[in-house]
Amino acid sequence: MSDERPVQIAFQGVKTGYGQMEVLHGIDLEVRRGEIVTLIGSNGAGKTTTLMTLSAITRVWAGEILYEGERLDRLAPHEVVARGISHVPEGRQVFRDLTVHENLQLGAFLRKDLDGIARDLDHVLQLFPILAERRTQLGGTLSGGEQQMLAIGRALMARPKVLLLDEPSLGLAPLIVKDIFQTVKRINGEGVTVLLVEQNANLALQLADRGYVIETGRITLHDQAQALASNPKVREAYLGG
Repeated sequence: MSDERPVQIAFQGVKTGYGQMEVLHGIDLEVRRGEIVTLIGSNGAGKTTTLMTLSAITRVWAGEILYEGERLDRLAPHEVVARGISHVPEGRQVFRDLTVHENLQLGAFLRKDLDGIARDLDHVLQLFPILAERRTQLGGTLSGGEQQMLAIGRALMARPKVLLLDEPSLGLAPLIVKDIFQTVKRINGEGVTVLLVEQNANLALQLADRGYVIETGRITLHDQAQALASNPKVREAYLGG
């Protein structure tokens, strides 16, 4: 049971925002080792801000974030990556003027173990065979689905313990989305914890072990994914009734 796994990430009363505007109003959230946890909510609810705060791109104003029992919120973004947390941002943000191979190599920028990097590169190209075919193409010439695969592959090159995924299905055809979600399931099966932000709540709850609902910067519900999927309020608000 997921409840018996150790807590890997814990938000405790976290507040943050931009400028003078507070976006997260004291959220509590836990992710246990090996889980897939999804955060669902409408646009502007604070989903992306939650991931950006975990990655230290957005600073914590109050409260704290613990990672494997230690404070994470005082670290710089590259130190968060070095601890084992990789972020696949919304909109993919691949380096458009670099090749697929160069994009992937950049994912390993903190690593010095050349043999391990080579093995992980082979593994990423096995997960996403199309990237092997596109290896010398510029990132900007790839389709949206290929760019999403590249963004995930780049994050995996840091050899993360935790993968943060922000809207991986955005703007992609359903068949491509299905492939990407199956690969995320496989990555999780290899021992990587996943925190998923996803507009498509149906898909997210099918994939996840547990889920949180965030509304205007506050967690309003959390439960096992199947229970959330059958919750009348969740169904009405996010699953089309």
